[in-house]
Amino acid sequence: MGPERRNQLVLGVVAVVLAGVAYLAWPRTALGPASSANGRGGVATAPRTSDATGASPLVHLPMLEAKRPERVAGERDPFRFKPPPAPAPPPRVERPPTPVAPSGPPAPSPLPPITLKFIGIVEAPEQSPKKIAVLSDGRNVFHGREGDIIEGRFRILRIGAESIEMAYLDGRGRQTIRLTGG
Repeated sequence: MGPERRNQLVLGVVAVVLAGVAYLAWPRTALGPASSANGRGGVATAPRTSDATGASPLVHLPMLEAKRPERVAGERDPFRFKPPPAPAPPPRVERPPTPVAPSGPPAPSPLPPITLKFIGIVEAPEQSPKKIAVLSDGRNVFHGREGDIIEGRFRILRIGAESIEMAYLDGRGRQTIRLTGG
């Protein structure tokens, strides 16, 4: 037999001996029921005893039939489950009837914003309105003085140092456009 096989055999014998010792050392007494932990003085349990013949433990039947202590109001009972109370119905809110709007012509749709960019000011001292606004729509460049019509749709109302006021030709949609320089 090789030394490796001998080591395996010795290890097996040691394991069997340890298992036998553990079996013999294991406690042979059965655990009784847990005592009452709520401090109400529940039924006391007698230690389990059995005679040499292996008969059943002693049972005290009169103690089982004795009256149990009454439950105190407000005390929590972890063994009794109740459904949660139903939520209270929401309070009814009486709303006054909504007035009916008089029917008439539909309101005009709001005007779209003016999409021109104010990119600069040119000063012309020899002409009567000295300031000329330079505007762009992204492709084209427009210029005009106060009161001029740009692109056939917009009128320049006022030219300031950093902004310009414009509106549609009919006077609606007044808008201030800030100087962007680009």
